[in-house]
Amino acid sequence: METSTRFNWRESVRMGLIAGVIALSLSLIGLVETFGGRDIIGGVVSLGQIFLFGAIMGVGYFSAQRNLNARAGVNLLGGLLIGVLASLPLVVLIFVAEPINLRQFLPNASPALLELITFGQEQVTGALIMVAVCGVLGLIGAGIYLLPSRLRRPLLIGLLLVLLIGLLSEIIILAWGNKGLGLKIRPLIFAAKGLSIRGALLVFLVVAGLNAAWSSQGDRVRQRLDALPSGQQRAFRWSSLILGLVILLFLPMILRTYLTEVIDNVGLYVLMGLGLNIVVGFAGLLDLGYVAFFAIGAYTMGVLTSQGDLGVGGMSFWMALPFAVLASVMAGIILGVPVLRMRGDYLAIVTLGFGEIIRILALSDFLAPVIGGAQGILKIPKARIGGVELVAPEQLYYLILGACLIAAYVSWRLRDSRLGRQWMAMREDEDVAQAMGIDLVQTKLLAFAIGAAFSGMSGAIFASKLSSIFPHSFNLLISINVLSLIILGGIGSLPGVVVGALILVGLPELLREFAEYRLLMYGALLIVMMIVRPEGFWPEATRKRELHGYEELEAKAVPAE
Repeated sequence: METSTRFNWRESVRMGLIAGVIALSLSLIGLVETFGGRDIIGGVVSLGQIFLFGAIMGVGYFSAQRNLNARAGVNLLGGLLIGVLASLPLVVLIFVAEPINLRQFLPNASPALLELITFGQEQVTGALIMVAVCGVLGLIGAGIYLLPSRLRRPLLIGLLLVLLIGLLSEIIILAWGNKGLGLKIRPLIFAAKGLSIRGALLVFLVVAGLNAAWSSQGDRVRQRLDALPSGQQRAFRWSSLILGLVILLFLPMILRTYLTEVIDNVGLYVLMGLGLNIVVGFAGLLDLGYVAFFAIGAYTMGVLTSQGDLGVGGMSFWMALPFAVLASVMAGIILGVPVLRMRGDYLAIVTLGFGEIIRILALSDFLAPVIGGAQGILKIPKARIGGVELVAPEQLYYLILGACLIAAYVSWRLRDSRLGRQWMAMREDEDVAQAMGIDLVQTKLLAFAIGAAFSGMSGAIFASKLSSIFPHSFNLLISINVLSLIILGGIGSLPGVVVGALILVGLPELLREFAEYRLLMYGALLIVMMIVRPEGFWPEATRKRELHGYEELEAKAVPAE
């Protein structure tokens, strides 16, 4: 392919100004100042600086990607131009913040923020440094994309892992850094805050080196595995599965109490995500009221087992669990019957209304004598296995793990069954599916019922875990979170549900300091995902072919002579 010196200057100006507006917005909403003291690499790189300059590097990278046919020097010049233009909104902020008393309109335009963006220098000197730094970062962003893919991918993954471990440094130290081997390793990797420079280099080199080795040898390893006899391949798959189960069984001993509690919360969302993945991912039915089934399972468990005034059954957890799941299944069928002829936005609005109806009923005085109204249900007993009461997070982990494994196995078997193929045909085109003889009524009702069963099971475990439930625990945000995690992981993908739950539930639990900005992070992450990787982090094979099949065909095509 011939290169060209032509460059889309208008597009570069637009992208540079967009990057500048992003950096300015993150500064004025408080992210840069709030996390300016949160070190990723101790005394060198802070999280505030990443928020400030990350967009500039990213836009420089995507600029080079868009101008792939231009020469390398032209692309580098474009990245430099984007960086310089991105600095202009910040330079304007430096000079106008104090004279017009911008803080009376935007409280986060504080002296501390100005100190950060001027690098502690005078206005003119700080503005010049800002222009230079942004220009260099735009240049670096473009330069990273111009690297060969065998170097670019390990570099990006290495930098990402350095960022992630720097973010989680305090959690890692609390989990194992002050005991045993961790006490000796900690000074090597971690500084007082974040990673040490030596630790950051070590993490980067190890991660980038392993990724580079896999990139060069991965295809060869896969080819050797594919060449093995079917019996050996089956043995390898079973060995991998057994190894994974062993790791899962011993995970609480590695993670300790706090991290196990986080994994428990992730597991509840994985269980809900597997259910919603059947409804949305397999059957293509957009459900925004999924929290209703979670609430029904929790309240059924509470009413049947509570030892307080509202308890009516006095059942154990195991006796009440089938009733909680059955109540959720019935609610799924009740919801499914009126919406059989609806699809798309109309279906989403009706299911949203159903979820709000359940929440309002839980709050109402009408049902207060039965489910407690705003006071909720108290004194819900813990689950017991034999004579052991599952109180500690390490004990409850195995109950949640068992439920997730059952749900994952059922989902896996259903996906490849006749019913699963009917769901997928209905997802692609209901009219064609019906013309092929698929009973849409039965198929939709089964999707709603099975998805509701998993959500009800999660709600029942949730009620037992907390020993009390209140209506505010079942708001719309639960449905949005579950839908977001299956989009992020990959719609229709079973491993994608786990990945999405770890990212959207696990990371915010670990990074409590981001609680104020959680919804902002969700929105930004979803926007980036839709642009960069619309199929999700771990996509379903069919979905990936739909979005990128043409690229693979072009890559395999042999040019005509």
